[in-house]
Amino acid sequence: MKRLLSFALLLPALAVAKVPVEEDILDRITDTSSPYYYTGLMMRYNAGDETLTDEDYHYLYYGYAYQDSYKPLNTNPDLDRVLLLASGLDPDAPDVGTLEAIISAGTDALARDPFSPKLLNLMSYAYGALGDKERERAYSNRMNGIVRTILSSGDGFTQKTPRHILMFDHALDVLTVEGFSYDKSRVISRTVEFVPLTSPYVVEGKKRRGFYFDFSRIYRNKPEGYTYKRDRTWQFNNLKPRTYK
Repeated sequence: MKRLLSFALLLPALAVAKVPVEEDILDRITDTSSPYYYTGLMMRYNAGDETLTDEDYHYLYYGYAYQDSYKPLNTNPDLDRVLLLASGLDPDAPDVGTLEAIISAGTDALARDPFSPKLLNLMSYAYGALGDKERERAYSNRMNGIVRTILSSGDGFTQKTPRHILMFDHALDVLTVEGFSYDKSRVISRTVEFVPLTSPYVVEGKKRRGFYFDFSRIYRNKPEGYTYKRDRTWQFNNLKPRTYK
């Protein structure tokens, strides 16, 4: 199997956080004269446009919270099917029929969660294993763009500087990309949750025990009495995020 994703290659140094500002996002994605008009951005994204910038991805990702199709608390049975199929794969000698089934189920799953890093990664892997290098690169580029967007929204070191996510699983996917293992998250406030790491690490002389994530967008229309059940992790059979040239 191709080498695993290199975090250093995936992300440039993030000097200044680009915190999503709701008024700005809504104004830009609903203005038909704006380069960030949502219909146009999503068409480019779905077409695999490689000219999409980090600014484009910022409005794509956070603008999705204002689309009718954004239903973060709904189940995604196609995602479960993808994970089940992938769990039985031999990454070094994958079965062609299983790869094609992953692509079929993954396409349906992305209709419910078009920015899922785990789904984008698996689609990239499946296409690459089938020899379709163009689509392999396209899905890899999308995954990297989404991960960069989340990481640039805040350093996640404090409750006041969280990383902003649209789905609970996106937080765990980002930590996986960074190479961290984590324990069960806990709610800190009405808008922020904390995901502890199984082992702390030191950055800039400070010990970091986990990361804060803003999940406020997820609960804007939470049904009464709803309890969220986390999906399975996407680390299985050594199939992890990768990078492509």
